[in-house]
Amino acid sequence: MERRFTGAGVLAGLIAGLVSFVYARIFIEPQVRLAIDYEEERSHAESMLSGEHAHEQEIYSRTVQENIGAGVGTVVFAVAMGALFAVAFTVLWAYVGRRWPAADPRAVAAGLGAVAFVAVIGVPYFVYPPNPPAVGEEDTIGARSGAYLTLTLVSVALMVVAVILGCRLADRIGGLWSGVTSAVVYLVGVTITAALLPEFKEIPGPVMDGDRIVGAGFPGQVVADFRVYAIANQVLLWTVLTVAFVALLGVMMRRSKTSDRTLAEVGA
Repeated sequence: MERRFTGAGVLAGLIAGLVSFVYARIFIEPQVRLAIDYEEERSHAESMLSGEHAHEQEIYSRTVQENIGAGVGTVVFAVAMGALFAVAFTVLWAYVGRRWPAADPRAVAAGLGAVAFVAVIGVPYFVYPPNPPAVGEEDTIGARSGAYLTLTLVSVALMVVAVILGCRLADRIGGLWSGVTSAVVYLVGVTITAALLPEFKEIPGPVMDGDRIVGAGFPGQVVADFRVYAIANQVLLWTVLTVAFVALLGVMMRRSKTSDRTLAEVGA
């Protein structure tokens, strides 16, 4: 059964990855192109001031990057998330199925999808929203990546603690209040963690030559649109992944019931 769950997770991730890539290609890629155009214009303005002209040669063309590179990266990420989702569901269902035999595994999978999205994507994206190219200093890449990873790991760990706490309190104080208690514990934990981590506000301002502006600052609308499309893309990916996994669970359940009826008829 664990292998079937893993297979369902990988397949659901593959479907979600393909859908997510199509969305990103249509909505996110134009924002990336605008950011790259701005980066080139800014480099030109800075070169005019310094008198030095830097010529950077791309290893891969934009066509390769936005199609093959982005496609492979998106699908690999989604498949990995699907596999991890299946592992998490297997562990969770092993506990829930024993404690509440009447529980529907599809409902458990749907709930897992919701809390996983909040822990892995929602909270880290809220604290450190994604930025298009040309936003952010090269010297702070390591610090930004470390802070984002730290917050993600803490968020996942706190969500696991919150789910365990909610399950244990459910029989004592009821499902509603156990859920509220778990949510409060999780939110307090991630809020404290986010407050302790550094802030990064690195959207480029205008290129100045004394008091004269020789290059515009980064377009705020591009940043806003990129972030909206990026989080929408993740919502789409996790929704498709969860729905596909739930649908595959339903197929497995129907096949299991059919097999049980066949065995019962043969035995009779």
